[in-house]
Amino acid sequence: MCPNPATGDCHWDGSPRHRRHPRPLRVAATSPSRLLRAGQSGRCRRCGNRIDIYQRTDQRPIALHPAEVATEQVPDSCRWHLAGGIAHPHGDGSAWCRIPHIVLCPGSTPTPRLGRRLEEVRRQLALHTRRLIDTGTFTPTTLADSPPATGAPAPARPVVQMLLSRYLADSPLENIRCVAQTRHRLRCTCPVLDSTSPAGTWKLLPAGPQRGQLALPDTLMAVYDLSHLPYPEQARWRTQHCPAHAAPRGAADLALAGWQVFDPLLHTAHIYTRLPHHPAGHSRGR
Repeated sequence: MCPNPATGDCHWDGSPRHRRHPRPLRVAATSPSRLLRAGQSGRCRRCGNRIDIYQRTDQRPIALHPAEVATEQVPDSCRWHLAGGIAHPHGDGSAWCRIPHIVLCPGSTPTPRLGRRLEEVRRQLALHTRRLIDTGTFTPTTLADSPPATGAPAPARPVVQMLLSRYLADSPLENIRCVAQTRHRLRCTCPVLDSTSPAGTWKLLPAGPQRGQLALPDTLMAVYDLSHLPYPEQARWRTQHCPAHAAPRGAADLALAGWQVFDPLLHTAHIYTRLPHHPAGHSRGR
């Protein structure tokens, strides 16, 4: 009996092989968010459980629990809904809503009082965290960033001034990575700080106030100033794109930009009163 060898289009028994062609992800031109849905999932650094990251109406990121929860089981202050890829801090009138992950995270203490159903979800997440720790696939880390030691070459989270505002970065300037998608559907590996583009200037500027924030004592802080650069260059930094992906409405994004609006009261640990030692290509000013 002669065996029936499998061909490229058929299984070993001769049945047709159905191949699924990959469908490219695209972002609609009318979408308020340029972030692809594939880039909005991650893992919580405190508990290791899955989170869905969305932009809020103020363009700041928020981590939501990936599953919907019955609205009647969620306190009013914890109800969120999605519209056009943007998270809104209230319910939309339906029987289901989304809830911030921080409310259910086993690594944090919930501020609102949870009901029986949400406490059960929190216990399940805690059990999953314990399994990840026992198998060695997850090591919990704290979200609080300590300031670098004295004499460090640069702040671990520098303050950058651009587009008439100040923003706190999530990593050193040299490590800020482009968030755009490449043609291979991967995140771009190029840094935002490019040697061929105009560089910013380290300056000692007053710590506040900014845009109606509370006034602080006259304190000079180290700021990486981009305000003297042309608007397209400042916009490139704000959107966290490398020069190759700086074209407006070009490639979609696979991650959220890591900027936070700098608040001198909330981010006191990241205020440095001395100019850092800077690498080549960075200028200093006073």
